[in-house]
Amino acid sequence: MNYTEAVTYIEQIPRFAIKEPLAHAKELLRRVGDPQNTMKVIHVAGTNGKGSVCAYLASMLQEGGLSCGLFTSPHLVSMNERFRVNGEMMDNASFVRLFGRVKQVIDEFVAEGREHPSYFEILFAVGMLYFQEKQVEYAVLETGLGGRLDATNTVSHPLACIITSISLDHTEYLGDTVDKIAAEKAGIIKPGVPVIFDGCNPDAAAVIKRRADELGSPAFMLEESMYKAISNTPEGIRFLFDGADELAIPYVAAYQMMNASLAYFTMKVLSNVHGLKDEVLRRGIAGTRWEGRMETILPGVIVDGAHNEDGVRRFVETAVHFKKDYKITILFSAVADKRYREMIAEICRQIQPDAVVAAQIEGERSVPAGALAEEFRKNGCRKVHEQPDIGKAFDEACTMRGDGLLFCVGSLYLVGEIKKCLRRYENDKL
Repeated sequence: MNYTEAVTYIEQIPRFAIKEPLAHAKELLRRVGDPQNTMKVIHVAGTNGKGSVCAYLASMLQEGGLSCGLFTSPHLVSMNERFRVNGEMMDNASFVRLFGRVKQVIDEFVAEGREHPSYFEILFAVGMLYFQEKQVEYAVLETGLGGRLDATNTVSHPLACIITSISLDHTEYLGDTVDKIAAEKAGIIKPGVPVIFDGCNPDAAAVIKRRADELGSPAFMLEESMYKAISNTPEGIRFLFDGADELAIPYVAAYQMMNASLAYFTMKVLSNVHGLKDEVLRRGIAGTRWEGRMETILPGVIVDGAHNEDGVRRFVETAVHFKKDYKITILFSAVADKRYREMIAEICRQIQPDAVVAAQIEGERSVPAGALAEEFRKNGCRKVHEQPDIGKAFDEACTMRGDGLLFCVGSLYLVGEIKKCLRRYENDKL
């Protein structure tokens, strides 16, 4: 197979179809040599913020000159984005070669009458083989869905486990209460391994703490009282962590203070392992780059992959902060299986945007631009345009923002399509 054929093959595989997913993933990884157990792993689960936490961790390790593999999901443009070593994305040739090794095991499974490995299992196996091949010392792993049954949970003994904020999302798979979802996320905790977690939701925190106690795992709960903003400008936030350490992050969202704090505190807990000084950690935090999460892609233009109610609520907090000084334009799109009506209602009620452009992402799960525009109008927005084409919608929104701020929000797919548009534009200029 070439790269395109390999990606096409993987994209046609069902996401969630395995009856006993963790046992199935363990067997798949065993047959390719258990590469996930050949490196020092920091394992991250949660509803929102886990990708950002992973990015902070990887940036600190790299700033300290330590080799680091970063495994995240989903990707925005290219499948290779999920696998990075020292900040560099996996090349196509490596992807094809390592997928070929996994495909041999897939064929064995099929011949034996076993269930076909899932989309995520395959990508995790490819990623771990790549990290092993590159001889990374550290690997930062983001769970895909949940934690307890996730393919990343095949790691036998991580250095530390981190659990970010917990809220209702993927309820059809993880449960319909915060307690149930927290239990799934807490499934990554291993006996005796420290767990660092966001304790802002008391129901989730109680579940995580109870599981840590059961396994004899040191538990460190972070709360909002542990950090305080010093300044918040369109260039980023400076804040004080634990009353002593001043940290700077290149993001405008207040919730990123918690994500950065989780990563920073974890590295402090592991200081005897990596030996990096605090000043190195601070530089790593300040130099973090994480695509699609409150990311400034052009002056005054910010993209955010918020795609559930909690994510949108946190996005709204950021937009409201800037509303008093800037006119706010929103470019919005969503997929049908998310609670987009509630998301739109929250945006309109809290932000009262000056202008809105409703767009339509590709794929059968997309919500028509016209339907989204009508929801904004129902919720009191007067200046609402609908433009199905993402490229044209982005151009229109950029024009409408004037000297204000443009936030592109509602789906990671929207962020990915905007990124594609920008890359095409940059290539056309070359």
